[in-house]
Amino acid sequence: MPNIVLFSGSSHQDLSQRVADRLGLDLGKVVTKKFSNQETSVEIGESVRGEDVYIIQSGCGEINDNLMELLIMINACKIASSSRVTAVIPCFPYARQDKKDKSRAPISAKLVANMLSVAGADHIITMDLHASQIQGFFDIPVDNLYAEPAVLQWIKENIPDWRNCVIVSPDAGGAKRVTSIADRLNVEFALIHKERKKANEVDRMVLVGDVTDRVAILVDDMADTCGTVCHAADKLVTAGATKVYAILTHGIFSGPAISRINNAAFEAVVVTNTIPQEEKMKHCPKIQVLCSFTVVAILLVLFSWLLIPTGSVSTDSNNHHIYIWRVIAKHDPLFCFMPVVILI
Repeated sequence: MPNIVLFSGSSHQDLSQRVADRLGLDLGKVVTKKFSNQETSVEIGESVRGEDVYIIQSGCGEINDNLMELLIMINACKIASSSRVTAVIPCFPYARQDKKDKSRAPISAKLVANMLSVAGADHIITMDLHASQIQGFFDIPVDNLYAEPAVLQWIKENIPDWRNCVIVSPDAGGAKRVTSIADRLNVEFALIHKERKKANEVDRMVLVGDVTDRVAILVDDMADTCGTVCHAADKLVTAGATKVYAILTHGIFSGPAISRINNAAFEAVVVTNTIPQEEKMKHCPKIQVLCSFTVVAILLVLFSWLLIPTGSVSTDSNNHHIYIWRVIAKHDPLFCFMPVVILI
């Protein structure tokens, strides 16, 4: 079986180091820099011939530069004769541009999928895609991990009267997500219908559901400028909610987001660490980070790929079987919520 080599891009080195530490590995040697004309240069500093390469690069910060860096790293490893290259992209770039919402609009998420494949990626690991159908843009395997297990655990551990809470979607598009969580918790759900004047501006909000005298928990896959979730929080308080929380997988928090969160009626805004949050937390004490979930989720998929041979696996009664096993780890309870494929 090939050895694993783990590389980090520039976007989220803390996350890469956490994954490496859990695996007991050193991050692979790579030098990235910019030429004077702003072209990206990548130099892989060790042999990857015949190795199983994983590159962690999130779609955040200088997104275009980081995407280009990822593409070059993938291609550099591929032409250096690595056996397989997996791109671990916790926050997938351009995920909101997944359809033609107007005449002559591009489908940029499909373009990104094409570029990753052409660069040489054999496998993609990502988290909470804005639209799950983006997986269909690829002709290579895509593992789309979900934050729902961590959301459930956080609610049970941090909301004292969680059995009387209401899970709320800030828009109609997230209804499926919140109903799944509400069903798992056996609580009620609500949604907010919004009408937009233009991008990043909300015109009118209508609450569908009852939050009177209850804790309202807004759940969404991402928040960027936070206009929607902050208006939603104010709407919920006006409708009689006693407290309002927001739980988001990807906390982009660009532009006026931090100021809006500070001034909104949130008790806390909880995010995973698919995007670095250290600097933003300094300016917004309401932001809390689920640090371990992203690492654990990536590790489980990574382990499952290492345990399964590249070729097909026989499942007859006299051979190995593939089972879904819920791993219970003493020092990390989040493991017990995450399925992992293992050979028995």
